[in-house]
Amino acid sequence: MDTKNPSSSACSSRKWKYDVFLSFRGEDTRKSFTDHLYTTLKQKGIFTFRDDEKLERGEPIKPKLLKAIEESRFAIVILSKNYASSTWCLDELVKIMECKESMGSIVYPIFYDVDPSAVRKQTVTYAQAFVKHEKENIEKVHMWRAALIEVANLSGWYLHDGYESEFIRHIVESISHKLRYPFPRNTKGLVGIDSRVEELMSLLAIGSNDVRIIGIWGMGGTGKTTLARVVYEMVFSEFEGDCFIPNVRIESEKSGLLPLQQKLIRDILMEKNVNIRDVDDGVLMIMNRLCHKRILLVLDDVNDFNQLEKLAGESNWFGPGSRVIITTREEHLLKMHTVCGIYEVEELKEIEALRLFSLKAFKEDHPPKDYLELSAYFLNYAKGLPLAIVVLGSFLCNKSKEEWESALDRLKKYPERGIFKILEISFDGLQDTEKEIFLHIACFLNMKDKDYIVEILDCLGLFPKIGLKVLIEKSLVKYFENKYWMHELLQRMGQDIICRDYPQEPGKWSKMWLYKDIHNVLMKNTETEAIQGLVLELGELHKSETIHWNLEAFSKMPNLKLLIIHDVHLLHGPKNLPNGLRYLDWSRYPGKSLPSSFQSNELVELSMCHSKIMRLWEGIKHYDKLKSIKLNDSLNLIATPNVTGVPNLKKLVFKGCIKLCEV
Repeated sequence: MDTKNPSSSACSSRKWKYDVFLSFRGEDTRKSFTDHLYTTLKQKGIFTFRDDEKLERGEPIKPKLLKAIEESRFAIVILSKNYASSTWCLDELVKIMECKESMGSIVYPIFYDVDPSAVRKQTVTYAQAFVKHEKENIEKVHMWRAALIEVANLSGWYLHDGYESEFIRHIVESISHKLRYPFPRNTKGLVGIDSRVEELMSLLAIGSNDVRIIGIWGMGGTGKTTLARVVYEMVFSEFEGDCFIPNVRIESEKSGLLPLQQKLIRDILMEKNVNIRDVDDGVLMIMNRLCHKRILLVLDDVNDFNQLEKLAGESNWFGPGSRVIITTREEHLLKMHTVCGIYEVEELKEIEALRLFSLKAFKEDHPPKDYLELSAYFLNYAKGLPLAIVVLGSFLCNKSKEEWESALDRLKKYPERGIFKILEISFDGLQDTEKEIFLHIACFLNMKDKDYIVEILDCLGLFPKIGLKVLIEKSLVKYFENKYWMHELLQRMGQDIICRDYPQEPGKWSKMWLYKDIHNVLMKNTETEAIQGLVLELGELHKSETIHWNLEAFSKMPNLKLLIIHDVHLLHGPKNLPNGLRYLDWSRYPGKSLPSSFQSNELVELSMCHSKIMRLWEGIKHYDKLKSIKLNDSLNLIATPNVTGVPNLKKLVFKGCIKLCEV
C-alpha cells in the first residue's frame, strides 16, 4: 500500500459496521430533510446511523455516538443555518474529521440552505454562534473553527432553491455508487496479489494532487485485469467520480468507442441519459465535464492508440488528483501515450504458483503429499502463468489420482485450448512478417543468441529488427542476457498453430522441428510442398547413431527456405536440394559436394561445418545473394570453391580444414 496515504491503508483493511453516519442539527432538519434522506437511504439498503436510533434509555449518548462515528464508512454532515449553534454537533464534527484522517472514513458535507462560504469563513449565523461559544467554550473554539473550515473545503452538495426530492435522489445514488463494494475485496484466492498491489499503489501515489496515468503491461493470462480491479475497488471511494471500462478491445471492435464514452461520462457524473452525437463530440464532453473532477478511470485491455486518444487523451482532461489505469499487452501504446509509469506483471514465483494451484485443485494452501509429484508436472506446464494454473487446477479439482495421470498424459499430446485461446489474441494482432518471426522462434529459435536469430530472420526477409521489437512490446518475447526468450506456453501455442489443421500429417506443416515428424516425412517421401522451414538438432547423444533417410524427399520441398541439420549421422548426401533455400546450415554433411543441380538465387548463408565435403562445387556457380560460406573443420576439404560467381560474398571460413591444398 501507499505508505504516504494512511487513510487509504486503513480504508482498505477495515470492516465497517455502518455505511453512513448522519450528523445534523435536530431542530433544523430532523423531521424534514434529514428524515427524508434517512428514509431514502434505508430504502436503498444503505445501513445508516442517526443519533435517535438503537439507543436505549439511560445509556450515555456521547460514547455511543463517538463509537458509531468510528464504525461508519461514510459521514454525511448536514450543515444547516443553526448547525454551529450546537456544541454537540461541533464535537461530532471534530470526531468525524479525526476519523477521516486516522481511519479512512469518507466525509461529505451537505450545505442545506446555507452558503459554503458562510461555513468556511464562519459568517452570518455561524458568526453569531461563535460569539456565544467564545464566551462559554473558549478552549474548544479553535478545534471547532478548524473542523468547519476543513469540512467546508470538501466536495459535497449545496441545496439552495432546488427540489429536495431530486437533491436527495442524487445524494443517495452517489452514496450507493460508492458503496458497491462495501468491504475490501476478499483477496484470499488471489495469490501474490498483495505485493503487486503495493507496487502499483506506489506508482499511483494516490493523495498527490497531480494527474497520473499508469499502465499495467504483460502477456495474456498474467492477471493484469485482476490487479487493476482489486486496486480500483480499494480506492474508488476516495475520488469524486470513478469508472471501470472492461474489455475495451472487444467492446470497441463490436460497437465502436461511442458507447464507451457514454459509459465513462454516465458513471462519473451519475447521469442516466448522456447524449453524445459522435466520438469527437464525446471527446469534447469528457474534456469539458470532467476537467474539474477528481476521478478514477480504468481502461481495461486497450489494444489501439485511438482508444486512448478518445477516452483519456490528455492528463488535463481530468481534475487535479485524478488517476487513470490502463491495462494492455501493448507496451508501445503506453509509451506513445507518455504514461507516468508502467507496471509489468510478471509470472508467479514457484511458491506462489504452488499455492494458487493447490487452492484451485484441493481448496487448501498446499497439496497432499501423494499429489505433490503430479502437481509439479502440471506446474511445470503452466510455468507460473496464473491463467494456466487456475484452468488446470480447477479442472483437476475432485478428480482421482488416476484421472490426474490420464489428464497429464493427454496434456503432453493435446494442448489446453482454453489457455491458448487467451494467449492467441496477441498473435492475431500481428503483421504477417511478425507472425512468421513469432512462429520461427516458437519452433526453432527460442533461447538462441540475438545475433544468430537476427541473422536467420534477416536471410528469410522478415525484417527482424522492427519485428522483434514489436514482439517484445506485445509481451510475446523477452530479451535478456543477449538472448530472445519466449514463455513455454507461448512456444507451445505457436507450435500448435503450425500443426492444428493437420495434426496427423506433418508433411502439410509449414515448419518441422521434432525428430519423429521429420523422420516420418523423410522416410515416406510424401508430398511436402507446405514445408518452409526444417530444423533438426539432435545433440551429442545421437552423433554416432546412423539414420537411414530417403533424402530424395528434399526434391519435393519447393518452398523450403530454412534448412538446419546438426549432428545427424547419414551415410550419403542428397542428390537434390530445393533451389529456394535462403539459409542452409548442415553440420556433418555426409556428401563430398553440394548436389550438382543445386543452384539457388536466394541463398544468403551457407554453413557446412565438420562436413565430409571435398569440393563444395565444381567450376563456377552463380549465387548472387550469398554472403557467407563456412566450412570449418571439414577435414576432407582439398580445394576452395571458385567464388567468382558469388559477387556479394563477405565471409569465407576454412578454419580447421587441414587437407586444404588448393585455393
